[in-house]
Amino acid sequence: MTPVPRQIPDRLGSPAAKLLKSWESLLLLVAVGVFILNCFASPYFLDAWGLSDATFNFTEKAMIAFAMALLIISGEIDLSVASIIALCSTAMGLVMQAGGGTGLLVLTGLGTGLLCGAFNGVLVTRLGLPSIVVTIGTMSLFRGISYIVLGDGAFRGYPEGFAWFGQGYVFWVITVEMVIFTILAIVFGVVLHKTNFGRQVYAVGNNSTAALFSGIRVGRVKMILFLMTGLMSGLAAICLTSRLGSTRPSIAAGMELEVVTMVVLGGVSILGGSGSIPGVVIAAILMGLVTFGLGLLNVPGIVMSIFIGCMLIGVIAVPRLIRMARGKT
Repeated sequence: MTPVPRQIPDRLGSPAAKLLKSWESLLLLVAVGVFILNCFASPYFLDAWGLSDATFNFTEKAMIAFAMALLIISGEIDLSVASIIALCSTAMGLVMQAGGGTGLLVLTGLGTGLLCGAFNGVLVTRLGLPSIVVTIGTMSLFRGISYIVLGDGAFRGYPEGFAWFGQGYVFWVITVEMVIFTILAIVFGVVLHKTNFGRQVYAVGNNSTAALFSGIRVGRVKMILFLMTGLMSGLAAICLTSRLGSTRPSIAAGMELEVVTMVVLGGVSILGGSGSIPGVVIAAILMGLVTFGLGLLNVPGIVMSIFIGCMLIGVIAVPRLIRMARGKT
């Protein structure tokens, strides 16, 4: 009889091996490398309070990035998030001037964000307009309203209790924003990876037509995602306005680029259908480390913007170049 060949286990196909080869693992290695480089680049980097302040470089953007990740996975995008922050902040300023307290300010910020998200969602899901075109339009619309209300002025004098969201600490150097970031990371991770709704988001992003014929209410899923993105923009507006202590129509200008970069750097396909929340979390921390390190080296803000723009182009282009090098289209 012919001996049966011994089956050698495929170790490369094990979950551990797949984890080591994942994009998240690569990002984590890069983040560790950047952390080590920052330690050598500046003697002030390892200061506990300095690292605490460094979290402000990514927490507010990451709040939006979690919702944006789900939206991009579904095949849509929202480029108006920074302008939603401006409009939410302006609305809170008007309520503050009318004598509203901290609770009313928070409700105003969240409510305005939800309304903006609903407006974008209706235009996309009900009228069938491309989300990139719609949100470019509302990006100008929402910020334009802020400029009409404020002009060259600013709202100041927010209540002391309102400062807790952007300037408060829960324990020692642990900021309120960092706690919110952690809670949202867990919530969005569970929603995307452990629930039926998350599976629907992936299905819609891979093939919306097939998802529709499978019984998934595609329009409803996308509408919820636009609402979530608007709500997270409102929450980011609360934290940012609280931290700055004032409202200007130019608040959060350019933040949409950093949010999209954070999402794509985290491994979310810009074409939809794939991505993970852990990747976005690591990408957020990585971008925070990079911007904080460059800030300690007195690198101008415009140089940081150039770096972020190059990073976005590179993350999108590299997978394409790799496929071309392998002879695939």
